[in-house]
Amino acid sequence: MEFTYGIDDRPGPAALLIFGLQWLAVSVPAILIIGKVVAALQTDGSAISYLQRLFLLIALVMLVQLYLGHKLPLVIGPATVLLIGILASLDQGFGAINASLVIGGLLLAGLAAAGLFDYLKRLFTPRVIVVVLMLIAFTLAPVILNLITDGGGTVPATHTFLFALAFALVLFLANGFLKGIWKSTLALWAIILGTLAYVVLFGAVPLPPADIAPLALPGGLLAPLAVPDVGVLAAFLICFLALAVNDLGSIQSVGGLLKADAMGERVNRGVTVTGLGNALAGITGVIGPVNFSLSPGVIAATGCASRFALVPAAVALGLVAASPLAIGYLSSIPGPVIGVVLAYVMAAQIAAGLMLGQESSAVGTFDEGLIIGIPLLLGTVVAFLPAAIAAGFPATVRPLIANGFVVGVIAVLVLEHIVYRRPQN
Repeated sequence: MEFTYGIDDRPGPAALLIFGLQWLAVSVPAILIIGKVVAALQTDGSAISYLQRLFLLIALVMLVQLYLGHKLPLVIGPATVLLIGILASLDQGFGAINASLVIGGLLLAGLAAAGLFDYLKRLFTPRVIVVVLMLIAFTLAPVILNLITDGGGTVPATHTFLFALAFALVLFLANGFLKGIWKSTLALWAIILGTLAYVVLFGAVPLPPADIAPLALPGGLLAPLAVPDVGVLAAFLICFLALAVNDLGSIQSVGGLLKADAMGERVNRGVTVTGLGNALAGITGVIGPVNFSLSPGVIAATGCASRFALVPAAVALGLVAASPLAIGYLSSIPGPVIGVVLAYVMAAQIAAGLMLGQESSAVGTFDEGLIIGIPLLLGTVVAFLPAAIAAGFPATVRPLIANGFVVGVIAVLVLEHIVYRRPQN
């Protein structure tokens, strides 16, 4: 492909601003979608402060990646796979969750910095990666269901469910017809137009208090830490394995598209920064970041491969983080709208898994189909496990046994490398 600007080219001020706004339109929805879900789990009512800290963290990690990390035009966002670990570990408290993020992030950064990441990559064959990508979507299905039936106590669940079905149909139709940058920024337009439609149908949504400050730094930058149980830490380490594969795939996909040089060094630096970013996320009490794989689509749509085009987007994210008022309005997006957009993003995740399976010929025999099918079904069943049953497991192993993603990943690794292991030529 021919690009107007290369990786290290610097566009003029006007072009830089335009490209930066386009990257910002891609970045904001992912932060809002995952950030709102985790912020709703906070027990101290600090949703606005949480989103401020998350926006600030993403802005900082993005800048570090652009100048010191992989140095590629890659958008950063909250890691969906870590959301699964957080949801499965809530009864252990956020102190244990934050400490697990710190430990997992430091381990990932250390492995990448020491050049040992290649040894871990051998575990993740194409079939294992297909399962990981699809499991993230399937095991988040209960979260999506809760969001699309959340009427905020004023709208019946049946009405919000029907609204979500109609909205999802419109969203997927738009995805089929739109092209270029309009398609790349569809999640942003869906949030805006979906919120307006919800207001028209069901009335006003809760707005931020009138006395909220227009400008203020987020409070409580240092989060509580507690020694995690073995089960919680093990569950998060498995999630970090999947996060590493996601990060690696994103960096390599953009590097391959742009034919970037020294990809080995870029991967090591990029994964190291991602690991340190997750450690910082644990210290500040927010969900950790990862490089997103949707970046090639944005680059192809805009024709701009300059990493510096993301700098204005990162700066803008930092400015949003400094405004509780802006965060307050952004956090007023209704739950059903967030749920539908999250379903749209997860459908893209499933499509990516299917495409990878087809390209790598991951399923050529019945046994290879079982390697993928059994973990997907098992993980989905565990994800819908009733809370009463999950509570019956010992607290130490509950984050492992009651975590559909962890169960699915362990199952696919056992099936791939032990049960149906193929002799190496």
